[in-house]
Amino acid sequence: MGLKDDVTSDVAGIISQAWDIRDGTVVPSTSDVALAGGGVNLDTAILYADLADSTELVLEHDPRVAAEVIKCFLATCSRIIRTFGGDIRSFDGDRVMGIYIGNSKNSNATKTALKIRWAFDNIVRPKLEAAYPSLATGSYKLGYGIGVDTSTVLAVRGGIRGNNDLVWVGRAPNAAAKLSTIREAPYRTYITADVYNKLSKETKYSTKDGQQVDMWELRSWAQLPGIDLYRSSYHWGL
Repeated sequence: MGLKDDVTSDVAGIISQAWDIRDGTVVPSTSDVALAGGGVNLDTAILYADLADSTELVLEHDPRVAAEVIKCFLATCSRIIRTFGGDIRSFDGDRVMGIYIGNSKNSNATKTALKIRWAFDNIVRPKLEAAYPSLATGSYKLGYGIGVDTSTVLAVRGGIRGNNDLVWVGRAPNAAAKLSTIREAPYRTYITADVYNKLSKETKYSTKDGQQVDMWELRSWAQLPGIDLYRSSYHWGL
């Protein structure tokens, strides 16, 4: 068959394939989901961490420097995601997605975001700028954003036999990815109201002068109409 026939066959096969969807209690790996009609429903919180302005980084700096910046960012985020109960199933260039399940998923994902803030400000940026002063003095400025949302997500396998991976279908991955692109310093962490309303007390409040202070500020955003958001400039030490 030619390429046209292959594509036609793929599309027709996908449309006609019966679904075999099950509810999941663990985050699946690619091999856990059938390519032909397989799917796993998960009640999740999704975190996306996105390095800011990576195109400018690559254009302004040596590729090896840019690579080290991206690798430091992804390694830091991945380490903290894994430490606080997240599973990593997706890297996309300069960003990483963490998937959280269980009763504390929203607090764990949000705690991860606040700890990434501390690590970025106190370890990643200082060490990179000390090693490469141009990162501190050039027009490119080290930054990032994190978005967190919660919803039911359908995990399916997309691609063709021999070249495929899991695709996460639902509001949470899409909203979290959009929130991670907001650049409004000093705010680095954005969560939806659905996440905020399920946070533990320690993840929602800080203590100042003996009083509890809400770490989150209500905000709206035109790109997610009808969804209330909260943003925070707080961090949480490692």
